[in-house]
Amino acid sequence: MKRYRLIIIGLLAASLSMMAQEETVDVNSGRPNLLEYMSGVEVIQDSTVAMLLEEAMYGKREWVEVDGYRVQVYSSNQQQYAKAEALELEARLKEKVEHTIYVQYLPPFWKVRIGDFRTADEAKEYKKIFVEHFPNMTGVTYIVRDKIKVLQ
Repeated sequence: MKRYRLIIIGLLAASLSMMAQEETVDVNSGRPNLLEYMSGVEVIQDSTVAMLLEEAMYGKREWVEVDGYRVQVYSSNQQQYAKAEALELEARLKEKVEHTIYVQYLPPFWKVRIGDFRTADEAKEYKKIFVEHFPNMTGVTYIVRDKIKVLQ
């Protein structure tokens, strides 16, 4: 299995090294966004392959917590129901939302928050997209400051 991973990493690295000199940068990591070079190509890969490629190119990175923003889509202090409702909402959203979903208990409230956005503008843009797809949640969806997880 490790041999196949190394072969895949080698092939990806070789194909990426042959691309144009112009460089785009990923907003979250500040590093080149290599997939931007492949216009018209859809890359489908396991997250492990992406992580191994990233480590091979830039070295091992760690998750750190920084100040940022999330989009809050649920909050309740009804102790009899809130936890179950929050977990049910998380399960329903997992298949439809590409960002990480966080279920948090911040006494006395259960909250469901989405994403790790560095800026308020990023969170606003995501909130706009979210309420377009879930219009019945417009009145309960807010942008909130939170500690977010980012790769360093």
